[in-house]
Amino acid sequence: MKASKMLIATLKEAPQEAQIASHTLLLRGGFIKNLVAGVYNYLPFGLRVLNKIEAIIREEMDKSGAIEILSSAVQPKELWEESGRWSKYGAELFRFQDRHDREFCLGPTHEEIFTSMARDLIKSPKQLPMNIYQIQTKYRDEARPRFGLMRSREFIMKDAYSFDKDQEGLDKAYSTMYDVYTRIFKRLGLDFRAVLADTGAIGGNGSHQFMAFSDAGESDVVYCPCCGYAADVEKAEAVCTLDDKEEMKPLEEIETPNCKTIDDVCTYINIDPKKSIKAVVLKETETNKIYFCFVRGDREVNIIKFVNAINSSEAFVTFATEEEIKAAGTVHGFIGPQGLKAEILIDNEVAHLRNAVAGANKYNYHMKNVNYGRDFEGRVLDIRQAVEGDICPQCKEHPMKMRRGIEVGQIFKLGTKYSSPMKCTYTNAEGKNVPMVMGCYGIGVTRTMSAIVEQYHDEHGIKWPLNVAPYQAVVVPVSMKDESQIMVAEQLYTSLQNEKCEVILDDRDGSLGFKMKDWELIGIPYIIVCGKKAADGIVEFKDRMTGEKNEMTKEEAFEKIALALKSLK
Repeated sequence: MKASKMLIATLKEAPQEAQIASHTLLLRGGFIKNLVAGVYNYLPFGLRVLNKIEAIIREEMDKSGAIEILSSAVQPKELWEESGRWSKYGAELFRFQDRHDREFCLGPTHEEIFTSMARDLIKSPKQLPMNIYQIQTKYRDEARPRFGLMRSREFIMKDAYSFDKDQEGLDKAYSTMYDVYTRIFKRLGLDFRAVLADTGAIGGNGSHQFMAFSDAGESDVVYCPCCGYAADVEKAEAVCTLDDKEEMKPLEEIETPNCKTIDDVCTYINIDPKKSIKAVVLKETETNKIYFCFVRGDREVNIIKFVNAINSSEAFVTFATEEEIKAAGTVHGFIGPQGLKAEILIDNEVAHLRNAVAGANKYNYHMKNVNYGRDFEGRVLDIRQAVEGDICPQCKEHPMKMRRGIEVGQIFKLGTKYSSPMKCTYTNAEGKNVPMVMGCYGIGVTRTMSAIVEQYHDEHGIKWPLNVAPYQAVVVPVSMKDESQIMVAEQLYTSLQNEKCEVILDDRDGSLGFKMKDWELIGIPYIIVCGKKAADGIVEFKDRMTGEKNEMTKEEAFEKIALALKSLK
C-alpha cells in the first residue's frame, strides 16, 4: 500500500479527554475517532488491528471445536424476563420500545439469546456437549464512559456459551476454555494472569478473570509470589491472622467531642486504628433492609462480598441515610455494634479483636474495651477488602502482593442459572427433562486492543507486536526526488509484498522527520529508511519494538523481515 493513497489521520496533540496512554495513542495514531462520549469509529489502522486480534481468537476457538454464529444485538424483554434479569439489571442496560410499544434492549451480554437458541435447536442429548460463540458488538449505558476503549458504551466482544449434560462436562469445557484463553493472550503478547473472580451480574458458581497487568487498569489483583494464588480484590479471601490474647477489660464510655471519623477518634485518644472498629451502614433497596457492617478501623468493606453475603446485587445496594441510621438506634459518626435494631455483619478480624474502641451509639461518645461475644454479637464472615501484605489464603504462609490490571477476558461456570428458568433441557436416559449445564466465556476485543497499547508503547508512540500490527513494515525514501532512493525503496517494497509482508511505501512529500514521527506514533514494527547510501544498496533499518537502528544492505533488511514473518507461521 502506498502512503499517498492511505487514510492517515495522525494528530500532533492528544485530545483533552484522553487520560491514559492507550486512549491518547489510539486517537493520535488515527486508529479510532470519537463520535460521542463512549462511542468510536474505527479507522483503517484500527480496523486492521481489530481484525488481527479477532483472527487469533477465531483460530483458537475453532481449534477447540467451538462453533461460530452471529446473533442479534437487539433482544426482546420477554427473554430477559424468563431469566429474571430484566428487573435486576441496572441503568446500564440500553432499553427501548418499538413503534408497537414492545420493549427491547441492546445486548450487553447474550446469555438469554444463546440459551433460547440451544433450547430450540439442540434436539438430542447426542448433540451435547456443544460450545457456540460469536464476535459481536455489545452495548452498555455507562454513566461515565472514560479511558477510550477501556470503558465505552459500545464495544466488541467474543462471547461463547457451552452446553453440557452435567457438572463434569461443564468442568471439562471450562478447563478447555481456560487453556484456549491462555493461548490467545500469550499469542497477543500480553503480560497477564488468570485470577479468581466474582461472577457479578452474569451469575454462576465459579469464575476466572484474565488480567493484563497495567497501571492504567481499573482492577486490583492480589497474588502470592510463591504458591501461585491470584484473585481480583473483589473475590480475594481475606484471612484472619489475629491471635489477640489480651485479657478483656471492663467496658468504658468515653467522651469524644466532634470525633466522627476513625482518624479523629484514634488521634484524640491516641490509639492505633488497628484497635478500633469502623461501621459502614448499607441498605438493600429491594427489601429496604438496613445492614450494619463492622470492620477493623484500618480496613474497608468489600461491597461485592457484602452483596454475596445477603444474596443481592450491587445494583440494589446503597448507603443508608442519616434518618435510616437514627431509626436503627444509633447516631451517624458514633456507630457501635452493640444494641442495634438491624442485622449486623461482623468481619472475622473484628471478632478476634480484644479491647477495641467503637462508637457508643450516642452523640460525641465512644466505647473502650469492646469485645465480640461479651458486648455484641452478629454474623461473622469475611467482609473486608484484601490488601497487599495480607497472608495468602491458599498457602497460608506468604504475604500477598498487589498489581493493577485490565480485565481482558472472563470465564464463568453458569450451571443451570439460565437453563433452568428458561427450560433449556435435554431428555436423559430415564426419559426426564434435565436442564443443560452451561458455561460462559467472554473476551473484550476492543479492550484487548487498548491493553496491548498500554503494555507496548514509549514516548514516541505505539510498539505493536508483529502479529497484530496494522502493517508489518514501512519503506521510507528520504527524498522523492532522488531516483536511486526511489528505486531501492520500490525494489524492497515489491520484494516484501512478494513475501506476503504487509508493507507500506511512504511516497508522500515531506521531511524524513515528519514521516518518522508518523510511523513511530502508529507503531509499524519495522521501518526501512532509504537515504544517501541507497545508491550503494545500503539502508537504515529500525526495529520499533527494541529501538535498535542499524545500517545494512537492502538484502539483509529484506532477510531480517522475512525471517521475522516466518516465526509467525
